[in-house]
Amino acid sequence: MLRRNFLATSTALLTALTALPAIAQDEPLKVGFIYVGPVGDGGWTYQHDLGRQALEEEFGDRIETTYIESVPEGADAERAITQLALAGNDIIFTTSFGFMDATIAVAEKFPDIKFEHATGYKRAENVATYDARFYEGRAVMGTIAGHMTESNRIGYIGSFPIPEVIQGINSSFIHARKVNPEVEMRIVWAYSWFDPAKEADAAAALIAEGVDVILQHTDSTAPLAKAQEAGAIGFGQASDMAAFKPSPRVSSIIDNWAPYYIERVQAVLDGTWESEGTWAGIAGGEVEIGEITDAVPAEVRDAALAVKDSIASGEYHPFTGPLNKADGTEWLAEGQTATDEELSQLNFYVEGITAEIPQ
Repeated sequence: MLRRNFLATSTALLTALTALPAIAQDEPLKVGFIYVGPVGDGGWTYQHDLGRQALEEEFGDRIETTYIESVPEGADAERAITQLALAGNDIIFTTSFGFMDATIAVAEKFPDIKFEHATGYKRAENVATYDARFYEGRAVMGTIAGHMTESNRIGYIGSFPIPEVIQGINSSFIHARKVNPEVEMRIVWAYSWFDPAKEADAAAALIAEGVDVILQHTDSTAPLAKAQEAGAIGFGQASDMAAFKPSPRVSSIIDNWAPYYIERVQAVLDGTWESEGTWAGIAGGEVEIGEITDAVPAEVRDAALAVKDSIASGEYHPFTGPLNKADGTEWLAEGQTATDEELSQLNFYVEGITAEIPQ
């Protein structure tokens, strides 16, 4: 009797132990994405979706991905993230700054799900953050802009007045001024990440002020289309925007999220995922510089690539003193560089920019 009970218990235990791994292996890891724009925006969301596609290519049927596009920041974001959580996703990437609070709120309700928030700073045990040093790419674009402007007026289309965008404005201006001390910067705010009509209007307003080089921190190709009409030049934002080569798009900042997504999903599969914050740039391959076309003179291309190479090697930091704030007070002394903490909270323009930051 005892022997029969022992054998029955042992058989049941063995069956349970061997069955569990088989279930885990048969079920793909579910990976969800929340996008602020449409996947066809040609910029920010397009690049994140390329990263999602790279995941599918890398892991095949070991994973299953899904996404919700064109999600407004705010209450709608919390509903969309919750929808992905309830659908059984094991890890969810929320890919816009304005999704930060919604991500934290949903993560509290689903402690067994892992969340990754792009460009934010709030973390939790099951929430990691990831960002890119876009300001490094802006230094390269600013160098080209300073050389290429004939009116000495360059323009910048901002999305929202947050540190990430202010970093880009300052970096572009600093490096344009380094090669052309006569440069002035005009700034127009779209108050949107993706709104082709608003972006086109912003570009038109800048061109009306005599701007002949346009930089942007918005996601559509509308500013390039306006630049093309006016004979101005511009740059690809987030993606290459190659349809506008060789001009008005003379170069681009390309966000390459694929390696990060592959690394983090692999960590989930391996059971090694941890909450952390990452901020990579040119050196890490997360910020790439697109082809500098023949519309740019060779000497200007060489100067821009020299800036890129010096940043990549760690020899140069785009925010290196002496630099003053717009009100004339000292920010960085000779040779001093800005800390990551300072940059993550940046809320002022550098000296020479006369615009006001909206509050």
